[in-house]
Amino acid sequence: MLSMQQFVFPSSSDIDSANRRAHHAIVPNQVPTDRRDSTHSGSVSEVPAFSDCPLIDDASLSHRNSISTDENSTYSPESWDGEGPSDGSSSADVEVKIHDVSHPLAEPSFRSAGMTTSNAFQFNMVASHDVDLSSMGGVTPKVEEMDDADDIQSIKPLDVENSAHADSTAAPANVPRKRGRPRKHPLPVPGGQAKITKGRSKTGCITCRRRKKKCDETKPACLNCQKNAVVCEGYPPKEIWKSGKQKMEDAARNHAIITRTLPLLIDGIETDIDRRFLDHFVYGFSRVLTLINDDSNPFKEILLPMATQHRGLMHSLMCLSGSHLSGLDPEPRIKERKNHHFHRAICDLKDNITASSNTKPGEEPELLVEDPIIASTIALSLNTICEGETNGEYRPHMDAARYLLVTQKPRNEKFRQFIVEFFQYHDVSNSITSLDRRPAHLNGDLRLPDFVPHAQAGMFLGVFDGLFNYISEVTRLRDRIRQRHNEGYEPAVDYQILSEAVSIDSAIRIWETSHPANTPNWYLAQLYRQSTWVYLYRTIRPSRPSEKIAKVVDDGLAFLDQLPQDAGAYSIVLMPLFLMGCSAFLPVQRERIQKGFDTLKSYSNLRNIEPAFKVVRKVWETMDSKTEDSWDWEKIIKAMNMDFLIT
Repeated sequence: MLSMQQFVFPSSSDIDSANRRAHHAIVPNQVPTDRRDSTHSGSVSEVPAFSDCPLIDDASLSHRNSISTDENSTYSPESWDGEGPSDGSSSADVEVKIHDVSHPLAEPSFRSAGMTTSNAFQFNMVASHDVDLSSMGGVTPKVEEMDDADDIQSIKPLDVENSAHADSTAAPANVPRKRGRPRKHPLPVPGGQAKITKGRSKTGCITCRRRKKKCDETKPACLNCQKNAVVCEGYPPKEIWKSGKQKMEDAARNHAIITRTLPLLIDGIETDIDRRFLDHFVYGFSRVLTLINDDSNPFKEILLPMATQHRGLMHSLMCLSGSHLSGLDPEPRIKERKNHHFHRAICDLKDNITASSNTKPGEEPELLVEDPIIASTIALSLNTICEGETNGEYRPHMDAARYLLVTQKPRNEKFRQFIVEFFQYHDVSNSITSLDRRPAHLNGDLRLPDFVPHAQAGMFLGVFDGLFNYISEVTRLRDRIRQRHNEGYEPAVDYQILSEAVSIDSAIRIWETSHPANTPNWYLAQLYRQSTWVYLYRTIRPSRPSEKIAKVVDDGLAFLDQLPQDAGAYSIVLMPLFLMGCSAFLPVQRERIQKGFDTLKSYSNLRNIEPAFKVVRKVWETMDSKTEDSWDWEKIIKAMNMDFLIT
């Protein structure tokens, strides 16, 4: 810009001096040194000091020769006639030196001394009308010629130069594009900083990111969600980058933690369903198996503690509990887990028996099994009752228990007392509904314990108090009568059978229970006494209605009505109820029998109750059509292809 440049304009006196020197101009190299110095010194003295100009200092005054005529020029005033302007022209060519303080071409010596260099700049100056060039002698002062006209193009104002220097790091304005395909990713500009594209933030809350809204990232819940009345779902967990080696180490560490889990507290109790089976066994199922439904229940007091030390017995008990629970809750997982326990119980039972045998060449294997193995066979036989199986699935388990009890004596006396009573109760009851299953104690193979406890201490009614002995003798009489009838002997009941029947009748009449009177167990004992007498009467008498049998059945049903529906006595009501049903000739009695079966089913939920009542209804149909054939209900059950326990 020209505002930063210094201009020196000649005054009128300077112009007069210039005209006078023009008439005496000589070649510079021909002028003596002293004369030239005097001449210049005189000219310098005539130049005013320009004290009013702030841009001129003393150093610049020493260079007044910068405003002078070119002594080397060949131009003369006479040459202006044809080429230059006329005398009457109002303009004149004036050469003015422009002092550029910041020009880069200035010599360092001048810049250090505070001096400036000058470049010639030629322009036309319009003279004032008040100035008469003729007064100057008619000679126009010679203007010094420019040394290099192109140097003016390099002159730039100070601020322009500084701004250009400031933008020196920017990209060139016009850079020719190189040949070839353009780059997909252009190279960064040399010396420049590439523009960084700001990506979308990934640290916002889950709600704002799903709604595609800007999140203020306030913890724990952002203010944007609160302002928009939406639930802030929080922030995703920070994922720390890990190398492949670190991931493998973490995986190995996690695997090591998973494999080091706590061991099972009790073998056989492994899942949440197993814990449900255990609770059902303790608080529900055990009360429907014996008369005793309190803490002294043998299934809770004897078998369950024994099962904690024996995995096979625990599987058997859990299978038993699962079978009973599956009748209440038909959930597929319960049935699947129950089948798992059954399979494991069978496998463990076989492994234990095989490991306990000590076979020598030519000798029978001698089994030295533990008490839990005997208890496991009993539990598996009860499982058939819970499942309602009617194809004789109980037989191998009952036969195994009989063999183990006969061949060896249980070590635990309390367990021996319970297991013998349990087996005899089911074994005698089984003989009532089958043709080939007879009680083992009749042949002396299985004897009662040496110490017979009080009757109230028994887990089942009728075993230790001797009533089941009478039932076994009646079953033996039925076998003899059936044999004589099949062989065609008449009468089928001979004098010897009658004599034995009278002896049994006399024993039943004098039989008394040790349970206190007017208690549920006392009513149950009376019901058992009535059903035993009915069983004897239906064995030696023809199968036809009579007042005697009707009266005994009515009395037995009266004792049944006295039982509370939640009494533990209902757990062993099925066998006497079945005998009463096979002797009910009257429709009124049959209605009461059906009601008794419904009450028993709602109490115990054992699935062998339904097939037992199905047999009773079949006997009723036979009574109404063929009275004589209704005597042999064992044969009717076999004709129905049914074989089950009524316990």
